[in-house]
Amino acid sequence: MVKSSSNSLRLGVNIDHVATVRNARGGKYPDPLRAALLAETAGADGITAHLREDRRHITDKDIELLIDGLNVPLNFEMAATKEMQEIALRHIPHAVCIVPEKREERTTEGGLEVAREENKIGDFIAPLREAGCRVSIFIAADKRQIESAARIGAPVIELHTGAYCDAHAEGRVEDCKIELKRLSEMSEYANKLGLEVHAGHGLTFDCVKPIAAFPQVMELNIGHFLIGESIYIGLEASIKKMRKLMDDARP
Repeated sequence: MVKSSSNSLRLGVNIDHVATVRNARGGKYPDPLRAALLAETAGADGITAHLREDRRHITDKDIELLIDGLNVPLNFEMAATKEMQEIALRHIPHAVCIVPEKREERTTEGGLEVAREENKIGDFIAPLREAGCRVSIFIAADKRQIESAARIGAPVIELHTGAYCDAHAEGRVEDCKIELKRLSEMSEYANKLGLEVHAGHGLTFDCVKPIAAFPQVMELNIGHFLIGESIYIGLEASIKKMRKLMDDARP
């Protein structure tokens, strides 16, 4: 969903939680655009931002500034609502990623249910594709969801890695193996269907390499961990370290 780099695996940096810190106090600081530009310098291939319906972090103004100020592509995460569709069609970002969204959730809890709403989501993404946005669908590593995404014409899927990351963080070794196997198999299956495969959610320095090693995965989108780690070592250093771990995982 972002531009190609010299490495076959791309890194999209999500800057939502720079805005979370800003909004906790109000005012202009820290500035998400400044963070995005620093991420570019550090080696990010693209920037991801999720404009939620409740505007809890990224705002409409942030999207405008990112569209105007970035030198790398913007991946605009959004719910499948008329309001978000209109905003995307007004700005025409390089990419849009359709995600599930519930007001009460702290973060995106799972993948989009495409299989049960195939016609609805297919109709929703059609004008975005016609406008020139590259559409991806954020889904669980599930065969039915992948097949539905392919049928509605989404060129890209992003696999939700949260269950794997949670199992890894909690030391649930067998669960971790199961989730990793599922992600590997579904990455391969999606690739055989002609879909470009991305992955993300919850990835850290400790768990990124097995996902980065999947040859079918072309992009990882990572945000909360990198913004949190930047408190300790700085944003540039945290992105460079993640970039190196991703590169080292590839043959």
